[in-house]
Amino acid sequence: MLKGKSAVITGSTSGIGLAYAKALAAEGVNVMINGFGDEAAIEKERKGLEAAGVKAVYSNADMTKADEIAGMIEQCAADLGGCDILINNAGIQHVAPVEEFPDDKWNAIIAINLSSAFHTIKHAVPLMRKAGWGRIINTASAHALVASPDKIAYVAAKHGIAGITKTVALEVAKDNITVNSICPGYVWTPLVEKQIPDTARARGMSEEEVKEKVILAAQPTKQFVTVEQVAALAVFLCQDAAASITGAMLPVDGGWTAE
Repeated sequence: MLKGKSAVITGSTSGIGLAYAKALAAEGVNVMINGFGDEAAIEKERKGLEAAGVKAVYSNADMTKADEIAGMIEQCAADLGGCDILINNAGIQHVAPVEEFPDDKWNAIIAINLSSAFHTIKHAVPLMRKAGWGRIINTASAHALVASPDKIAYVAAKHGIAGITKTVALEVAKDNITVNSICPGYVWTPLVEKQIPDTARARGMSEEEVKEKVILAAQPTKQFVTVEQVAALAVFLCQDAAASITGAMLPVDGGWTAE
């Protein structure tokens, strides 16, 4: 059902975004990946996606720049024949109390985590309407549903993603386009893995204690969410079986937001 469709995935050169790309490519979807990183490593991942028998292209569009975002969607339409699936995944984080939170960090997080989704959706929806089909999936977070201290910009942005999701879902409800958000808890990614040794040293704890008592403190399962689990939900949301799921905030958080 998805074979031959095209997808743009922002922030997809590693982690959850790359998992989305791999999962969709396995379903026969042509994919455009986006993000920053080592050029050789990105090219290796792009070729790996094409090993699934699909076309894979790369955009280095900066998610803080509206004109580059518009160009990315145009490039997808030109190179892949449309933009049937849009996954907004680009994001950054900074942790500090509100009175110490740097203005530049606030601006960057709002731009990349929130405003970029507005710009991608704005330009993708006309293409989806023309095609008579579309799927928009936003990577929100458990922090789209609950808050944590010292993460004011991230929590504000993710709550904003919830608003975007619900609003656009209503606007396109009659156009065979669905709009949903996946809300992961703590996901096992290279970024998280790299943080554990430093946190252990700083707190005088073992790495296992850091995982259970610090990072996974909010997740009742005491298990990390995997990128594959998040990507599998995205694939399901793209299928006909999920056609009546729209405007939803779907937790994948080990029970975090159930408390």
